[in-house]
Amino acid sequence: MANHRFQGLKLWRKLTRRDWTIAAASLSILIFTISFISHSQRYSTNSTTPANNWIPFTPLTKAQHKSAFCLDGSLPGYHLQKGFGSGSDKWVLHIEGGGWCNSIESCSFRQTTKLGSSRFMEHEVQFSGILSSDSSQNPDFFDWNKVKIRYCDGGSFSGHSDSEFKNGTKLFFRGQVIWEAVIGELLSIGLSNAKKALLSGCSAGGLATLIHCDDFREILPKDANVKCLVDAGFFLNEKDVAGSPTIERFYQDVVNLQGVANSLKKDCTSRLEPYKCFFPQEFISNIKTPLFLVQPGYDFWQIQNILVPGSSGPLRSWVRCKLNINSCNSKQLEVLQDFRNSLLKTLGGFHQNPEGGMFINSCFIHCQTWMTETWHSPRSPKIDNKTIAEAVGDWYFNRNEAKHIDCPFPCNPTCYNMDFTQI
Repeated sequence: MANHRFQGLKLWRKLTRRDWTIAAASLSILIFTISFISHSQRYSTNSTTPANNWIPFTPLTKAQHKSAFCLDGSLPGYHLQKGFGSGSDKWVLHIEGGGWCNSIESCSFRQTTKLGSSRFMEHEVQFSGILSSDSSQNPDFFDWNKVKIRYCDGGSFSGHSDSEFKNGTKLFFRGQVIWEAVIGELLSIGLSNAKKALLSGCSAGGLATLIHCDDFREILPKDANVKCLVDAGFFLNEKDVAGSPTIERFYQDVVNLQGVANSLKKDCTSRLEPYKCFFPQEFISNIKTPLFLVQPGYDFWQIQNILVPGSSGPLRSWVRCKLNINSCNSKQLEVLQDFRNSLLKTLGGFHQNPEGGMFINSCFIHCQTWMTETWHSPRSPKIDNKTIAEAVGDWYFNRNEAKHIDCPFPCNPTCYNMDFTQI
């Protein structure tokens, strides 16, 4: 144990100034992400979701045989609630989010949390939002088979074992294998007979949904109605307010560390460096499966970690604005408006996709589909008098046009804007 600690100290001492900056930023991202997830879970737990919606954790039965392990070597898994009635042959899968780790240090820290080890995960979770079984809260998918896939690899289910370090750190980069093992097990218990299926994900889970969307379509019956829903998973490749490519460097480290390139779209990696193909804007046009994007125009995670990261210098004037959009001054709001405009410009091509759907609201929030309050409730954010659930349902069942783009902040009084000064 002492030698292990000594090796860790030597690793830290070898870090360059850039390494220190990125390592500190990635650790702050992880700590913040865990804090937000815990806050959101408490918020959902205190909602009107029925108490009997607590769903136990199911570890993968063949994980060891398939060598599918979380970062720390523990068994990955999922939570499953069986469908009923007309929903017994329909499936909605939701991939949990939680950022990424880009270095030995940040991945080592992550493996001591529920985002890197099933040993720290809850034994049961409450299903709400798109996973709710209450028809008043989830009108189109309440009776479907519902699965929450737990996230414990730190690479959006895209890492490969041939990139693992053999220097005593004992980190497992098995994201791709975990994905294949989870889907394989679900296929064996009914997913293979699905008539309808929706793969969804939040944040890093949304990015995983984009990466694996077409693969998911391929493994299901040809006559099944298969679509994908991405919640706050469209991460922009933008420089921060200090002019530094912070998120690009971060993604480059994630892709290199975990061997993510082998999971990325080949038509993208053939023309660009692999890490650039971790950005959805570089490969979304090549996704063949119908896709719906739920994306806040003022995604607080992207504002706090891409636009104004802690590593961008002593920008004390941004501290309050990053925590509460209502505390931003006029110049800061101009910067945020430009960031939103970059999102809309980047999505210009997708907007023309006849099979695509979108709900781009002007809220200071991150994930919105897995909490009842933002998915479908009397207090939910709306565009064109539609909740997110209603817009997604219109798109999935081809009921109505489903491209909704909000006016700029602060025009929408239905927004649920996070206030991190209260956490």
